[in-house]
Amino acid sequence: MEKKSIDRSLVIPNGVSVNLDGNLLKVKGPKGETERRFAFKNVNLNLNDDKIIIKSKNSSRKFKKIVNSFYSHIKNIIQGVQNPYTYKLKICSGHFPMKVTQDKDIIMISNFLGEKIPRKAAILQGVSVKLDSDIITLTGVDKEATAQSAANIEMATKITKRDRRVFQDGVFLMK
Repeated sequence: MEKKSIDRSLVIPNGVSVNLDGNLLKVKGPKGETERRFAFKNVNLNLNDDKIIIKSKNSSRKFKKIVNSFYSHIKNIIQGVQNPYTYKLKICSGHFPMKVTQDKDIIMISNFLGEKIPRKAAILQGVSVKLDSDIITLTGVDKEATAQSAANIEMATKITKRDRRVFQDGVFLMK
């Protein structure tokens, strides 16, 4: 019994240039550029004219999942260099007035629940931060870096050992 191969192709839109160097994919678009390494044995990336082809000679479930994951990541990268991803977070302080400041690639949250030591959240490279009174806006071409930065801020204000129904302070992701 002969095993089939799995192929997925993604069309490169106009205005986006893609460069493949081994397993390092570099994508440049009108809003920015990003790069990512795609390495998994028996899964290959090829660049043909205006298409990126993801191919695996093995058609098992595991390789189907890997090929589809690669496809989704590449699609997100291409969308990000055309339209950057934006996440908005709301600062909610009911008990103590929080002060949120930015110091290079760190967000400092002072006076959270009256704490003396400020809490810190890391902002990943390539993500820009805009502070507006009680709204934090994160923008970046890399979906994963932007989302992780938003999660870092949200997790920095996680409340433990207190009643969440009473202590509803924190920084929360908005829709």
